Amino acid sequence: MIWDELESALGEIDAAGLRRRRRTLAAPCGPLAVVDGKPLISFCSNDYLGLAADQALIAAACAGAQAWGVGSGASHLVSGHQSPHQALEEKLAAFTGFARALLLSAGYMANLAIVPALVGRGDAVFADKLNHASLIDAVQLSRADSQRYSHGDLAMLERLLAKSTARRKLIVTDAVFSMDGDLAPLPGLLELAERYDAWLVIDDAHGFGVLGEHGRGTLAHYAIDPNNPRLVYMGTLGKAAGASGAFIAASQQVIEWLLQRARTYIFTTGASPLIACALLASIDLIAADEERRTHLRELAEQLRAGLAATRWQLLPSPTAIQPVIIGDNHEALHVAGALYERGFWVPAIRPPTVPKGTARLRVSLSAAHTAEQVAALVAALQDLA
Repeated sequence: MIWDELESALGEIDAAGLRRRRRTLAAPCGPLAVVDGKPLISFCSNDYLGLAADQALIAAACAGAQAWGVGSGASHLVSGHQSPHQALEEKLAAFTGFARALLLSAGYMANLAIVPALVGRGDAVFADKLNHASLIDAVQLSRADSQRYSHGDLAMLERLLAKSTARRKLIVTDAVFSMDGDLAPLPGLLELAERYDAWLVIDDAHGFGVLGEHGRGTLAHYAIDPNNPRLVYMGTLGKAAGASGAFIAASQQVIEWLLQRARTYIFTTGASPLIACALLASIDLIAADEERRTHLRELAEQLRAGLAATRWQLLPSPTAIQPVIIGDNHEALHVAGALYERGFWVPAIRPPTVPKGTARLRVSLSAAHTAEQVAALVAALQDLA
């Protein structure tokens, strides 16, 4: 029976230490969590600036609901594009320095919008091997020739580009890699895009709001001019921005093309206008509050210094994502479970999300964490090591 095959396959997942378990959180997103009645200090969330439960965003969302209701009622191209959506697109374009921006309901949807709209059969996509699943799926949907280069390997990428006879070329990369926390070599990637007449698509899900002057993202971190017409930039709004959704920023021409051709934009109901209202407040906070980013950097330095002498490998991450490499799937689960019993919620990340043999704890820091909370986590990890 086909369901017997599923049960057998689930047993294999268990045996490999790869079963995922969903927990129900009985508290707002923040450093203090309650799961199954147990209070925990959470190091799981991507709420990097601590804005998810910020009172300014809550007030803006409430006012937005009063003024605009809860739902948009239709796709953006029918009747679901309301004034808060338009204001947010304009604000995001101005904030990132691009000519125009386009709102979508999620980062996954945004990446699925970009790649198949820009390339297809007869074209080629060149992708970093550690790209997020949404970029991998986007390339597959495009039906373009897919070529992957070793993580951050500009020399390998250049060899692939030089050999390609594709009609159109597109380089796709995470800006901050979600499981390693390291940065893509964006200046080198852009130089190759210029030399080989390619677009450069950048997924800055984990850099937007955190890196660069005023939190403008990884392009600002590298001082790259956003007016370069080869750039297509994706930022998410459910991580550092504290709400939900995503946006694509690019030239006027590229955004207009996506509006006309991107299926995940055209055929999706517009996001709630109250979320757009909350995000308008969020962008102001991101731009003005450098103290949150400074505190976040200090917490990362504190964690790294505290774990430097342990037997576990720390990856060279300058971001809020701090992976602690354990190696074995079962040991990673054991350490995460032991931390859970001590009151710390830290996820164990295993294959296929990360390469085999590199199971890890993914410590996600937030500006809402205190130095005392990080010190307590460090002490627990030192003891377990």
